[in-house]
Amino acid sequence: MKRLLVFALLLGLALPAFSETRFVSDRLEIPMRTGKSMQHRISRMLPSGTPVEVLEVDKASGWSLVRAPSGAEGWVLSRYLMKVPAARDRLVQAEKKLAQLEMQDKTRGSRLAELEEAKAAVEAELAKLKAENSRLAQQLAEVRRTASSTLAIDSENRELKNKLIAMEREQQTLVQENESLRDRTARDWFMVGAGVIIVGIILGLILPRIRFRKRSSWDTL
Repeated sequence: MKRLLVFALLLGLALPAFSETRFVSDRLEIPMRTGKSMQHRISRMLPSGTPVEVLEVDKASGWSLVRAPSGAEGWVLSRYLMKVPAARDRLVQAEKKLAQLEMQDKTRGSRLAELEEAKAAVEAELAKLKAENSRLAQQLAEVRRTASSTLAIDSENRELKNKLIAMEREQQTLVQENESLRDRTARDWFMVGAGVIIVGIILGLILPRIRFRKRSSWDTL
């Protein structure tokens, strides 16, 4: 027994390292046998599409030593192994890929619809902002016109106030001159009245004497 194990170990070391992945053909199942002939016992059945690791290929006999995903090893006919997955599995993979692509396409379509909706919302907001900007520009222009008018009115008010102050000053000057003229007129009338009185007194004193002299001269004649 030990000799057989040593021989198998040496044989394994002598054989070149070989490992390749192959797939069971489209047949429903293929037998994996304990040896390289149809007379060897079937250790298990490998379903179609099962990936197996090819450990050794005997081209002369047409058999290959493979390792199943479970770790079991055995011999199968090389013609049942393919380098690509079975057509059925490829179809399933293609259908899955197609479903994924369709899902991605739906996702993209949904995303595109969301983007279009967002774009419409942005465009509506932009139009609203433009209208608001136009309204604010009009209000600003109106405020500027009002401010200009206010400045002009304020300037006119200042001019009118200055003119009013000048007129008030002139009026005060005229009032003062009028009062001064009244005072002067009163003084003049007072002087005239006093003169008249004095003249009257003088005449009152002189006229009787003149009459008396005339009578005296007449009496002498």
